[in-house]
This record gives sequence, structure tokens and C-alpha cells, in this order.
Amino acid sequence: MIDIFSQYRHKIKTIDELTREVGLFPREKKVIMCHGVFDVVHPGHMRHLLFAKSKADTLVVSITADKHIYKGYDRPHVPQNLRAANLAAFEMVDYVLIDTNPTPLQNIAVFKPDYFAKGYEYVSDGMPQKTSEEADLVSSYGGEIIFTSGDIVYSSSSLINLAPPQLRLEKLLALMTDQGVTFQELRETLSKFSKFRVHVVGDTIVDSYTQTTMIGGYTKTPTMSVRFEERRDFIGGAGIVAQHLRAAGAQVVFSTVLGQDKFKDFVLKGLKESGVDCRPIIDTTRPTTHKNAIVAANYRLLKIDTLDNSSISDHILQELSQLIRNTPTDVVIFSDLRHGIFNRRTIPELSSAIPDGVYRVADSQVASRWGNITEFQNFDLVTPNEREARFALADQDSGIRPLAANLYDKTHCKTLILKLGDRGVITCQHNRHEDLDSFFVVDSFVDRAIDAVGAGDALLAYATLAILASDSNVIATILGSIAAACECECDGNIPITPERVLAKINAVEKQSCYEWDKTKNKNVCESLSLA
Repeated sequence: MIDIFSQYRHKIKTIDELTREVGLFPREKKVIMCHGVFDVVHPGHMRHLLFAKSKADTLVVSITADKHIYKGYDRPHVPQNLRAANLAAFEMVDYVLIDTNPTPLQNIAVFKPDYFAKGYEYVSDGMPQKTSEEADLVSSYGGEIIFTSGDIVYSSSSLINLAPPQLRLEKLLALMTDQGVTFQELRETLSKFSKFRVHVVGDTIVDSYTQTTMIGGYTKTPTMSVRFEERRDFIGGAGIVAQHLRAAGAQVVFSTVLGQDKFKDFVLKGLKESGVDCRPIIDTTRPTTHKNAIVAANYRLLKIDTLDNSSISDHILQELSQLIRNTPTDVVIFSDLRHGIFNRRTIPELSSAIPDGVYRVADSQVASRWGNITEFQNFDLVTPNEREARFALADQDSGIRPLAANLYDKTHCKTLILKLGDRGVITCQHNRHEDLDSFFVVDSFVDRAIDAVGAGDALLAYATLAILASDSNVIATILGSIAAACECECDGNIPITPERVLAKINAVEKQSCYEWDKTKNKNVCESLSLA
């Protein structure tokens, strides 16, 4: 892949590199520093930077690292590496620094700029405490704080609140460039899935969609009247995770608990036809979990659930543990929907049954009082959604990054992919949350959402296999997100094939090439891939 930011990277420096480049205070050529988030660069920023550049020989722009930005759940919308490249592209900017500290004070103390520039809004109504601290520090070594003229004050937050920036492709290309990942590598990773053995353990659900037509209602009671049209049944829960994995090419064993009823037969028949080796444990005391959505004119009027959420018996727990212990596999996936298999009593024993050296994955799909993703400890990969994470941590207020960091630390996992719905995902890959590479974000690839049910299952399947095949969290997150998008763009929870994922990869690459081609006025599609 062509490094689309290579012509600007020489301007992006660490504090040590910056000090070597321009020297320490006092220096012959004057240096002015500006600091901010610069999530969306607007005319107010431009005027601020131009004014600052006019006051010194060298302009250094310091930006707040992603992990220290707390305005809104999803901020920043533009990740730090892309924000740095955006600023470095301006001719007036000589150097860009990504500040890993919560305030600029530490870097000011080390670098000692001749001038530190602040916007006029920071002094027009009296100097805030933080600005006073900055001014005191700058003056302590003989520097000077400068306030840029401010006839018009723009707010990045206000602009973002009006319309969040749509930067899916730019953020994707920046991430892939930074990690040296190509579109061809995404394709090659897909081709390696067939060599892996996967053991899925979890709750099976039969999801039904009963299509109806509204007839009317009674006048004396609030009762709707609908005419039955058709019912379609789908294998869901952990069963569809197993089907996604098999459709992706893996060899799949599926251990689950089913009732002695017609839905058991439907599940076993469907899994056999899809090539999944199902090892069911039949519990005659409970039904196979069935969820029937009553739909009229694409609106879900009602959902009727037939289930028993009570815990499995000790006997069944021992059977499941033996299946986990004795099934040869490369990875075990616990797909938890809290319909009897997983709970505080069973999780420790089931987890301890996983053989040494086997990759361990846990997924929670229960944003209720019955489930808690933090009960899965020391797994290699966990993939909850935001609501489940907030419930598990009793945290409704934190931004996405601190939320992900806290969940990562609580679960002691190796990789966390936190699903954010139509906002994409954030991946946390180590516990050194102060490091710049602790987190990265991948936006949603959905072009036209039809049915979001099952998107998390597709992500789980493809992300797991991609990590095994590539040992890359970036590749795994991208492929998992693309598979989730493919699931959202079809009606019903349908197993996603590599062909559909490849088609989406090709479409994203083509669109990325077109966007880049417009700025370069030439065809660079071949350069963006190793193909």
C-alpha cells in the first residue's frame, strides 16, 4: 500500500525529536507552540495558526492524544494519527507533536517554546485556571504567552454536534498505513481460515419472524388485529456463530444444550446441512429457546419468547466440561446469551476445562441483569457491545476510551473489541493505556442497513479467525467489521461467506482509490494493494 501520509510524516515528532530539531531555550530562531484537540480544523483554527506563525520562525502544533479527550462519548471523531497528518499538511505548520500527557504543561517545561499561543477566547472573559498555569510556567523560564486575535470564535464541538464528520475511509487508510496493512493482506487472511479448528460452546436460539398484515383493532379494548402471512425460522444465538465460522471455512464443533422438541430437530438439521459438527446435550426439562417476533409492515409489534433461563444441572455442566476438555481445537469460543449454560456458578468450571495453548474467546450478548462480561477472566479476546460494557462496569457516563480501558483491565483479556453499533468498534490491545497504540477505531462499513440482527455474531466469527490467521488485531478488527456490515445488509441472520466479505473489501478499496485519485489526479489503485 502506498503511504498516503509519507510526504507529511517528517513533520510529526516526539518531544525528544522536536528538542533535537529546534534546540532548547534560549535559541536563535524563535519557536511558537499552539496546543489543542483539533478534532475538526475550522476557519478559527486557521486564523489562530496563521497569526501564531507570523510571530516566530517555527510553528509547533501540539495535539491532545486520543486517550485524554473526554468531550462526548465518541470524541475524538478523528484519531490522533489522522489529526496529526491533517495539521502537518498545512504549509504554515513546521512540526506536529502528539502530546501523551493530559495537559501541555509537561512538554512546555521540557521544550520551552519562546512563545505559547492561545486563542482570544481564553482571556476575553478572564483567564481560566488552566491557562493561568500555562502562563506562569511559560514566564518562569523567560518565555511569553500570546493571545491570538479573536473577532470570530468557532467551536469544533458545536460543528461536530451539528453533523459528525464522515471520515470512514480516511480513518481506515490512516490506520492501515500506520500498521503497514494492505487490502491484499485482508484477502490473503481470508484464504487461511480453512486450516483452523473451532469449538463453539453456547446457548442456541431459534429466531422466528412471523410476517403479518394489519387488519385493524377492537374499539372497546386496545387489541390489534393482524392476519398471518408467513413465518421464517433461523438458527440464532451460538448456533449462528458456529454457522458463520463454518461458512468462513473453518472446521467447527458446536456444543450446546437443546430441549426435546421440534426446534431441536430444526437446529440439528440446519447445522448438519451447513457442515457444523453439533454435539448436543438434550435436556428434557427445558425447551429449546425460541424467540418469535411478530412483524407488520416492517415494524416489530411483539416478541414471544419460549425459554427457561435456569442454570444447567451439575450433570450437564460435567458433560459440557468433558466436551471442552476432550475436543481437539485451535480455539474455544464461549457465546453467552444467559439461557442456562453460562452463569457465575458454571463459568469458572467451563473456563478451566479449556486445554492449555488453546485460544480463548468470550462474547456476551446480554445487556441485562442476568449477564456480565467481566465474569470471563483472562481470555484472549472478548467482544461485548457498549451497553453490555456499561452494565458490567455500572458506568453510564465515561467516554468510550476510558470505558474500554476499564473493561480491558477488569477482564484481564489480551484483546478487547468493543462494539458501538452504527458507530463501528474500538479495539484495545494492551494495558499500557498511556501509549499511543493502546486503542484504535474502525468505523462501520454498512452502506445500507436492512437488519442489524446478527452483526455481532459475524464480527465475532471473522475477527476470531483473522487473529488466528494473521496475529494482527488491526486485520481482525477490519475483517470482523466488514463481516458485520455484510450481515447488516441482508434480511435475517444469514451465515456470511468469504465471497461476500471479499466483495465488500473490493468495494471499499475501489472507493478508497477513487477518493485518493481525486487528490492525486492519477490512478493509484494498483499501488494501494500488493496484488
